[in-house]
Amino acid sequence: MRQRLLEATAQCLAEYGWSGTSTTLVSQRAGVSRGAQLHHFPTKNDLVIAAVEHLALVRRDELAQAAADLPVGAGRTRAVLQMLSEHFTSDVFVAALELWVAARSDPALLAALAPFERVTGRETHKLTVKMLDADEGRPGARELVQATLDLIRGLGLANTISNDQARRSRILDRWAVVLDDELPRRETA
Repeated sequence: MRQRLLEATAQCLAEYGWSGTSTTLVSQRAGVSRGAQLHHFPTKNDLVIAAVEHLALVRRDELAQAAADLPVGAGRTRAVLQMLSEHFTSDVFVAALELWVAARSDPALLAALAPFERVTGRETHKLTVKMLDADEGRPGARELVQATLDLIRGLGLANTISNDQARRSRILDRWAVVLDDELPRRETA
């Protein structure tokens, strides 16, 4: 039941936004009684704080699974960018984005969200380094990996306003060329 409530919270955040998500709506979406919801999460803040942790874990697991399915060899860089782009345009990202915006003016939510986002950010960076086989011991590598994540996160943010998949694809095509030309890679034996 708890898992259903957390998943319903993420769905509601993605679909209705922060202001449109209520505990009543979450209970209905989860198919549980209001009393059962109140037993697990007495307030919206309790529910959302638990959802923050849930979303961080879901985002981590989704990225790890997608990374395991990536091709090797030619085209890998573009495949990595596509995988990250799909993640940063997913409902899970949109739900997280709703929480980021709400946390900007809600100190309690920010205090709950910030530690998970720091961990998620570090894990996403580390996974991207691994997927791109970047050598962060060489100048410029760390910055190019972070620029990649910032670029794709920004494209995901833009996607919340309008789906501009063709433009996004062209940008990622070009960025893949930049990374293939400029990103210091680990040497393989």
